[in-house]
Amino acid sequence: MYKKFFEFNLSDDILNSLAEMGFEEPTQIQKIALPPVLKGKDIIGVAQTGTGKTAAFGIPIIEKGLKGKSRRPAALILVPTRELAMQVAEELNKIGKFSGTVAVPIYGGQSIERQFRSLNRGIDIVVGTPGRVIDHIRRKTLNLSDTQTVVLDEADEMLNMGFIEDMQTILQETPAERQTLLFSATMPDQIVRISKKYMKSPEKVRVDTKNLVVSKIKQVFFEVRESDKLKALTRILDVQESALTLIFCHTKREVDELSGKLKSLGYEAGAIHGDFTQSFRDEMMRKFKSGAIDILVATDVAARGLDINDVTHVINYSIPQNPDAYVHRIGRTGRAGKCGIAITFVTPREYRQLRVIERSARTKIQKGKLPTRAEVREAREKVIASDVEEVIRSGKHREFIPLVETLMDEYDPMEVAAAALRFSAGELEVENISAPNAPRDRSGGGTTRLFLTIGRKDKIQVGDMVRTISEKTGIPGRNIGKISLFDKFSFVEVPSNVAELVISSINEMIMGGRKVKVSPARERKGGRGA
Repeated sequence: MYKKFFEFNLSDDILNSLAEMGFEEPTQIQKIALPPVLKGKDIIGVAQTGTGKTAAFGIPIIEKGLKGKSRRPAALILVPTRELAMQVAEELNKIGKFSGTVAVPIYGGQSIERQFRSLNRGIDIVVGTPGRVIDHIRRKTLNLSDTQTVVLDEADEMLNMGFIEDMQTILQETPAERQTLLFSATMPDQIVRISKKYMKSPEKVRVDTKNLVVSKIKQVFFEVRESDKLKALTRILDVQESALTLIFCHTKREVDELSGKLKSLGYEAGAIHGDFTQSFRDEMMRKFKSGAIDILVATDVAARGLDINDVTHVINYSIPQNPDAYVHRIGRTGRAGKCGIAITFVTPREYRQLRVIERSARTKIQKGKLPTRAEVREAREKVIASDVEEVIRSGKHREFIPLVETLMDEYDPMEVAAAALRFSAGELEVENISAPNAPRDRSGGGTTRLFLTIGRKDKIQVGDMVRTISEKTGIPGRNIGKISLFDKFSFVEVPSNVAELVISSINEMIMGGRKVKVSPARERKGGRGA
C-alpha cells in the first residue's frame, strides 16, 4: 500500500501543488483509487464526501498532462450541487496550479454569458451540475467529443435529486473509449445499471466510510431540555477551543432564529439555507472559510457539498432525523487527517432516536457533561484578559491614564481596575441549566405539567397537540416539552411562565371532536406532577 504521494511516480508539478496545499500523505480512498485510475481503468469508488475523493480523481486527470485548452474539455466532472461544483473546481485548480491546468465550474444560478466567455477562452476541465451541462450542450457552447475522462461524483445524490436521465444523456455525448470514474456513498439499483451500461469492466474500490469518519471524530452527546439548548450551546462555544464550528438545525426557521440569537449575544455567526440567494450563500461560505465568521448555522440541504478542512466542531443542535444524515453531518469535521469533535443535543424524548443512530451507524456516542458555570466564567475571564493585553500592546489605553490617576486619588488602584473591567466586560454571570430529568421549578423559570382530558381514543397525536397549543398561544413548538398520551387523557409540559396562558387558551376548546378540559397536573408522590 502506498504511503506517500511521491510513491505514485507523480510529476514534480503535482507534488509541489500537493505540498503547497498541505497534503502530507494520501487518504484511504486515494491510496486504493489512484493506482487503477492512473493506469486508465474505470473505477467505482464507494466513498462519501470528506474522504478525499476530489484528489483521488483530480490527480490522475491532471497527471495526464492536459494541453491545448479549447471548448472541447479533456475531462468532465458531474456533481449534484453548485456548491460542490465550485469547491471541486477550486481544488482541481490548486492541484493543477504548477501545470497550468484550468478547471471551470458551470452551474445554474450563475450568469450563463459568463460561462460562455469562460468556455470560449479555452479550458481543460469542466465541473458542472447536470442541468447546466445539458443546457450548454444544447446551445452548442460545450462540445464533449474530445473528453477523455468523465467523473460522476456523488452519483447517488444526483439520483436522489432527479438527475438520472440527465446523467445518461450527457454520457451519450462523450466518446465511447473514455475513462469513467463513478463515486457514490451508496449503490442503489439505478446507479448499478448505469455502471454496467456505461463503464468498461470497472474496478470497485471501497472505503468503509462510516468507520473511517467515526474513527477520527470524537463523538459526544449532551442531554438537555429544549428550552436549555441555547444556554448549553453558548457554554460549549465559550469553553471549547474551536477554529470553525458548523451547527445543524432541521428547518430554515430554526437556522434564522439560532443565528440571530448568537449574533445578538456577540458571536461571529452566519447562516445558510435554501431561501437565501446564491450570492448570499457564496458570501457566507467565503466568510466562513476565511474565518471572518467562525460559526455557520445551516440546514442539511444547504450544507451539501460543503468541503472545508478547518471545521473543528460539528454541533447537531437538532438531532439528525436518520443515521445517514448523522454520518454526513459529522463527516464535515475531522478532514484532511485532522481530528474533529461532533456534538449532539438530545432532549429526553429523543433518547430512542440517538440509540437508533448508534446502532445503524455502528458507532458509540459518549454522554458528555456540559461545562460548569465556573468553567464558563473562567473561559470568559481568559478572553477578557487577552483583550486587555491586546489593548496594552497597541497602546490605545494611554489616553485614559490621566482619568485613572484622578480616580486613584479617591479609590484603591485594584478597585479602579476591577470596576473598569466590570464596566467593559458586561455581565459574566452564567445562567443555570437544570438536569433534564430533575423536578420542575414551578416558580416561573422551569416547566409546568398540564393535564388534558383527551387521549389516543380521540385520535389525537403529539403533532396535533403541539400545533394546536402553538397556534392558540403563539408559543414556538420547540418550547413545548414532553407530551405523554394515554387512551383517555394526556400530559403536556409547557414553560411555567406561560402555563396560565395555555390553560386559558385551550381549556374547553374542541379537539378531536371533544371539548377539552385543561388544568395543572396533580403532584404525585416524590414531588413530580402526576
